[in-house]
Amino acid sequence: MPDDLYDRDILTWSEHQADLLRRLARGEGVNGVDWAHVVEEIADVGLSELHSVQSYLSLMLVHLLKVHGWPDNVARVHWRVEIASFQQNMKRRFAPSMRQRIDLAELYDEALEQLSGIDYDEIAPRPWPEACPFTLDQLLNDKRMALEQRLIEAAGPD
Repeated sequence: MPDDLYDRDILTWSEHQADLLRRLARGEGVNGVDWAHVVEEIADVGLSELHSVQSYLSLMLVHLLKVHGWPDNVARVHWRVEIASFQQNMKRRFAPSMRQRIDLAELYDEALEQLSGIDYDEIAPRPWPEACPFTLDQLLNDKRMALEQRLIEAAGPD
């Protein structure tokens, strides 16, 4: 195998490395395992899953804020459907070890920043809570309506 295969064709490289590792696991003596990249890729798998969960959380927060901020917008039905989809995908990929690596306050602040200065149909949003009103468990498990209600209660009167 060419030395630069990892950089040129990651799919072929990964298939070849998987084959070598299977053979090694069967007790065959093999050469050519690209240990440095194999170790890197294994570490990256976990980080990729963590980033995926964080992305779904961010999208959920933005859409919850949109539903709250613009309750009369015709897009709210679409936003609500997306919240449920993001939650389902997040739950599917979530692993307990991710809990300590997720900074929900930071993700919420980023969601607020993303929506800062945005008006839909030239309508400013209703006020949002300054701090994240959700726990990770609530975002993972609560139904959308309960999350929306929590956001309303945390925001206080208009």
